[in-house]
Amino acid sequence: MSYEVLLQPRARKEFLALPAGIAKQIADAFRGMEQNPRSHRAIKLSGVESYRYRVGDYRILYEIDDHARKVIVYRIKHRREAYR
Repeated sequence: MSYEVLLQPRARKEFLALPAGIAKQIADAFRGMEQNPRSHRAIKLSGVESYRYRVGDYRILYEIDDHARKVIVYRIKHRREAYR
Protein backbone atom coordinates (compact mmCIF):
# COMPACT_ATOMS: atom_id res chain seq x y z
CA MET A 1 0.00 0.00 0.00
CA SER A 2 1.41 3.37 -0.96
CA TYR A 3 1.66 6.63 0.93
CA GLU A 4 0.18 9.99 -0.02
CA VAL A 5 2.65 12.88 -0.26
CA LEU A 6 1.25 16.15 1.12
CA LEU A 7 3.00 19.52 0.94
CA GLN A 8 2.44 22.00 3.74
CA PRO A 9 1.77 25.55 2.45
CA ARG A 10 5.36 26.68 3.02
CA ALA A 11 6.75 23.65 1.15
CA ARG A 12 4.28 24.15 -1.71
CA LYS A 13 5.44 27.77 -2.09
CA GLU A 14 9.10 26.66 -2.05
CA PHE A 15 8.36 23.94 -4.63
CA LEU A 16 6.64 26.36 -7.01
CA ALA A 17 9.61 28.76 -6.78
CA LEU A 18 12.16 26.11 -7.89
CA PRO A 19 13.82 26.06 -11.31
CA ALA A 20 11.97 23.71 -13.69
CA GLY A 21 14.72 21.07 -13.84
CA ILE A 22 15.01 20.77 -10.06
CA ALA A 23 11.21 20.79 -9.68
CA LYS A 24 10.98 17.78 -12.03
CA GLN A 25 13.63 15.90 -10.05
CA ILE A 26 11.83 16.65 -6.80
CA ALA A 27 8.49 15.54 -8.28
CA ASP A 28 10.20 12.26 -9.22
CA ALA A 29 11.43 11.97 -5.61
CA PHE A 30 7.84 12.44 -4.39
CA ARG A 31 6.76 9.48 -6.54
CA GLY A 32 9.49 7.38 -4.92
CA MET A 33 8.38 8.48 -1.45
CA GLU A 34 4.85 7.30 -2.22
CA GLN A 35 6.19 3.76 -2.50
CA ASN A 36 8.89 3.84 0.19
CA PRO A 37 9.31 6.97 2.33
CA ARG A 38 12.15 5.30 4.26
CA SER A 39 14.25 4.32 1.26
CA HIS A 40 18.03 4.09 1.47
CA ARG A 41 18.19 7.70 0.23
CA ALA A 42 16.16 9.01 3.19
CA ILE A 43 18.17 10.00 6.25
CA LYS A 44 16.54 10.14 9.69
CA LEU A 45 17.29 13.45 11.40
CA SER A 46 18.59 13.19 14.94
CA GLY A 47 16.50 14.57 17.78
CA VAL A 48 13.27 14.84 15.76
CA GLU A 49 10.86 12.51 14.00
CA SER A 50 11.77 13.85 10.56
CA TYR A 51 13.66 12.71 7.51
CA ARG A 52 15.65 14.41 4.79
CA TYR A 53 15.91 13.37 1.18
CA ARG A 54 18.66 14.77 -1.02
CA VAL A 55 17.97 15.86 -4.60
CA GLY A 56 21.15 17.42 -5.96
CA ASP A 57 21.89 20.50 -3.85
CA TYR A 58 18.32 20.59 -2.51
CA ARG A 59 16.84 18.92 0.55
CA ILE A 60 13.29 17.72 1.12
CA LEU A 61 12.43 17.66 4.84
CA TYR A 62 9.43 15.58 5.82
CA GLU A 63 7.63 13.56 8.46
CA ILE A 64 5.91 10.21 8.04
CA ASP A 65 2.48 9.34 9.45
CA ASP A 66 2.34 5.55 9.16
CA HIS A 67 -1.14 5.29 10.63
CA ALA A 68 -2.65 7.60 7.98
CA ARG A 69 -0.14 6.48 5.28
CA LYS A 70 0.96 10.07 4.61
CA VAL A 71 4.28 11.78 3.97
CA ILE A 72 4.10 15.42 5.11
CA VAL A 73 6.69 17.62 3.39
CA TYR A 74 7.41 20.78 5.37
CA ARG A 75 10.54 22.22 3.65
CA ILE A 76 12.15 22.12 0.22
CA LYS A 77 15.27 24.26 0.22
CA HIS A 78 18.81 24.53 -1.05
CA ARG A 79 21.15 22.66 1.30
CA ARG A 80 22.72 25.82 2.71
CA GLU A 81 19.25 27.09 3.77
CA ALA A 82 17.38 23.89 4.59
CA TYR A 83 18.12 23.56 8.31
CA ARG A 84 17.73 27.19 9.40
